Amino acid sequence: MNKTVLITGTSSGFGRLAVKKFHQEGWNVVATMTTPEKETELNQIENVLVNRLDVTDKNTIEKSIQEGIEHFGKIDVLVNNAGMTVQGHVEDATDAQIRKPMEVNFFGTVNVIKAILPHFRENKGGIIINCSSLAGRVSLPYTSLYHASKFALEGFTASLQYELNPFGIKLKLVEPGGYSTNLTTSPDLWVSVPEGSAYKSGVEKAKAAIMNMGNSSGQDPQEVADTYYEAATDGSDTVRYVVGNDAQQILGARAGMNDVEFKNMIIQSMGL
Repeated sequence: MNKTVLITGTSSGFGRLAVKKFHQEGWNVVATMTTPEKETELNQIENVLVNRLDVTDKNTIEKSIQEGIEHFGKIDVLVNNAGMTVQGHVEDATDAQIRKPMEVNFFGTVNVIKAILPHFRENKGGIIINCSSLAGRVSLPYTSLYHASKFALEGFTASLQYELNPFGIKLKLVEPGGYSTNLTTSPDLWVSVPEGSAYKSGVEKAKAAIMNMGNSSGQDPQEVADTYYEAATDGSDTVRYVVGNDAQQILGARAGMNDVEFKNMIIQSMGL
């Protein structure tokens, strides 16, 4: 009997590639998204069930999981891929902008995990893969709201394994570096800078550097989808999977520096 994975945030980016990767490997896939009525490709693939799941709406989460179980009989792996970011300075960020990354990246992930745990415990096993980021391990300028959500996700996942391992449930963190996806390259994701703002120069420099990192990394987003599959199938107790040469290099540099040295390196590299 084929195994089944439920993946959140599959309308684009890493999530969409992950659907295709798991399907190619012979898995059943519950491909979830907030607007499945707009989907024209994934819902044409055999053994892929496309349905609605908004990680901030518990009713859609419970319905999506139940539909997946009814359709395929069982869910073996959950990939919490859905995510979003807000970039920029905090002082002019709206309450909605401040809260949104936490609502989606952290609380949304918690919502989905809570909903699927009874099924995993009943089946005496399961794998939960949370998409974190290099941004959950180190910090860059003008990214504080996104970092807050990913640092929270890292701590939550690392602790949750002690609760869930006794039930045969494994926890995994996939930590991508910079990849060119719509999560990182859209200018609409930035907090507006009022005319005459003291932050204008710093924000402009940071925006140019961060968007350039995403656009010029040359890293293939397929690497992240492949790592989701690796984490689901390698049978190991590994918790963290770092993806991307840039992430490996930055974490290596961070390990050899104190806080001030690392901060100065980031300031210099981003031209701030």
